[in-house]
Amino acid sequence: MNKRTLFYLIIGWCILTLIQYYLLPYFIVTLLWLGLSLGFLVILLIEIIKLIKEGKSTTKLRILKIITFSILFYLTFNPWLVHGLIEKVDWKVFYSKRMEIVEQVKQDKFGSYKSGVSKLPFQFPILSNGGNEVVIYRNKRANTVTVNFWVYRNFFSAPSTSFVYTNDREEMIELHKQISNNPEHNWKIKDNWYRTWQE
Repeated sequence: MNKRTLFYLIIGWCILTLIQYYLLPYFIVTLLWLGLSLGFLVILLIEIIKLIKEGKSTTKLRILKIITFSILFYLTFNPWLVHGLIEKVDWKVFYSKRMEIVEQVKQDKFGSYKSGVSKLPFQFPILSNGGNEVVIYRNKRANTVTVNFWVYRNFFSAPSTSFVYTNDREEMIELHKQISNNPEHNWKIKDNWYRTWQE
């Protein structure tokens, strides 16, 4: 394995991480996490054994391989580090597009945007993971809306994270309770926007 192959491996891992974050269902993500973690660990151990056997004749490429596989193993085994970074970038990049959807929901522009789960009328960009669907709650009495965009959609027993827009006072009170109960996973992003985590 030369430097170019290592470079392609890193690029492939980055692409796979994005695909995994946006497109793959939870049970496949879990299997992939397990397979990649074990694979990188085995390769890392093999490279360390080779390093020990080589002794003083160790090459820079061997050290580069050990560093690369150590980093890939660590980031794969602890995916929340990379997912947290992707989440922050995703929020900034797609904020205006999500705001467009919220405005369309407020103005009731599309009949498909009813209360409950609604599919967005396009495949890309992915504004809500797990099928590009949003959850809409309308409070007709107060003339307010709440729109939930999934960051990570709950399947089976996995926790679900979301970007939530609301101009509903009652919903804001509930969200602030969530924040005070679990500030590590729940917080206010900006006016009317929240990041939530639910089991």
